[in-house]
Amino acid sequence: MQVVIDQNAGFCFGVVHAIEAAERALQENPHLFCLGDIVHNNEEVRRLQEKGLQIIDDETFRKLHDTKVLIRAHGEPPETYATARKNNVELIDATCQVVLKLQRDIAGSYRKMQERQGQIVIYGKQGHAEVIGLLGQTNQEGIVISSENDLDKIDFHRPSVLYSQTTQSVEEYNKIIAEMQKRYRTMGREADFECHDTICRRVANRSRQVQEFAAQYEVIIFVSGEKSSNGMYLFDLCKKTNPRSYLLFHLQQLSEIPLQGVQSVGICGATSTPMWLMRQVADILESNF
Repeated sequence: MQVVIDQNAGFCFGVVHAIEAAERALQENPHLFCLGDIVHNNEEVRRLQEKGLQIIDDETFRKLHDTKVLIRAHGEPPETYATARKNNVELIDATCQVVLKLQRDIAGSYRKMQERQGQIVIYGKQGHAEVIGLLGQTNQEGIVISSENDLDKIDFHRPSVLYSQTTQSVEEYNKIIAEMQKRYRTMGREADFECHDTICRRVANRSRQVQEFAAQYEVIIFVSGEKSSNGMYLFDLCKKTNPRSYLLFHLQQLSEIPLQGVQSVGICGATSTPMWLMRQVADILESNF
């Protein structure tokens, strides 16, 4: 059996930065708090927990004093920083630079929209860590939409500025932009709509790369964390390209994938999937087939 790992897979630079920041801090101190999962991959989280990383939620964070806490790549709302200042908590801020720029842009647009009685619209997944941070830049007044079906949440009689969560689908985002432009144009209010391309290029490029990779092998094993939005999106692309694509959350699931007689297997993953985990999958396949 030929087993090939997609060399374009693996962590994006934002996740790499956050994990390196955690590992540096853990070299100096055997314990470090992290607000939320450092990455949406259970195996990588478990690896770092064994080194001393402790994942905490917002409620626990608010009770901490005089300690250090890592902010993951997804970013946090302003309230988190205010709590840290109040409780003398030192933040190791590993917010992805792409997300950080997006937060600043949304905050600036929010101030302008307040003057015009306008609204900030965010295309993303409600409740996602990054979206929570983005909403925080709007004093929780932003409107989150996840598909064209949510457009009725928007008041098209008011000006709108549209942004996207960095890991969303470019194709779906373009559909939403087109529909919003159409509605404002129909009302003769084209000047009241503004949109920004804020999807990470690394994520956008992975869409094409994943489809090209999936077409080259009999079977695709897509390794992802269960909480990864990016993983679910990329796996769907794999499945559309190659119906013999299987989603793998845990190594134990390998035994459930029909591989008898298969000549070639491609292994790929989300931007939150560690390369070491994909190599483990490859090693198991090469040892058993």
